[in-house]
Amino acid sequence: MTLVILAGGMGSRFGGLKQVTPVGPNGEFIIDYSIYDAIKAGFSKVVFCIKEENYELFRSTIGKRVEGKIDVEYVFQSNDDLPIDVKIPESRVKPLGTGQAILCCKDVINEPFIVINADDFYGYDAFRVASEYIKNNTDKYKYALVGYNIVNTLTDNGSVKRGMCAVNDHTLLRLVESKVEKINGEIVCEPLDGSEKFIANPYDYVSMNMFVFYPNIFNYMEKDFINFLKTADLTKDELYISSFVFEHITSGDITCEVLDTNAVWKGITYQEDLQEFINYLNDEIERGVYPVDLYR
Repeated sequence: MTLVILAGGMGSRFGGLKQVTPVGPNGEFIIDYSIYDAIKAGFSKVVFCIKEENYELFRSTIGKRVEGKIDVEYVFQSNDDLPIDVKIPESRVKPLGTGQAILCCKDVINEPFIVINADDFYGYDAFRVASEYIKNNTDKYKYALVGYNIVNTLTDNGSVKRGMCAVNDHTLLRLVESKVEKINGEIVCEPLDGSEKFIANPYDYVSMNMFVFYPNIFNYMEKDFINFLKTADLTKDELYISSFVFEHITSGDITCEVLDTNAVWKGITYQEDLQEFINYLNDEIERGVYPVDLYR
């Protein structure tokens, strides 16, 4: 089983490369804790999807720490390496989305894999349930999403983007990318497609982009990415994993099971989140969930 870590984002809201912000007592990053949890859950390879200009930084920090613990691959997400001849506006510096990031991994993955964001802390239980799913599932066109309760994924310091899930008997029906924020004690969701705002139940499922996929996804993604390049507004549009999954659920190509987890998301979406996260991590270390030195 392989862990794919999407680390090509710019970290604009946090004000820098938050993927390499030290949070642990020995300078560990959020990514280090995700890899530690993945190894504990049985994953044997990690693929970092990064911008090529950040390679030396990643290789000399995260890569150096984990190469003796797990097989490591690097792939580069670039707006220049495209399957068809299209013109990307020079003003665009952001990558073309998480869908493109997954496609960048097609030459180094031949096994079941999970996808996570580099700057999100997922918690061990999320990796455990994903691992158990891969071990027990026999249908390679039945993907899975680790479903978090929305109440476990919020910050007190502003809005966040979440994929709101419509679910029937643990089967994902659709995903609605939304801006989510706690306002006057309620969880207010504003869909990014412009549809009407709504109030979420604290235990509604949301996607944190932690999916279980199989290599056949690359066949679908190649076709979708070409169509995206032909039809999208390349000054701003992105190809999202959630949009891809929803489209292929709708067409009947795949199904997607929603996996329960009691894990709590933590992250540093905003500068104010940093100390709160460090405090949380110190508490987990005190409880023995993580060692003081992850890789000693």
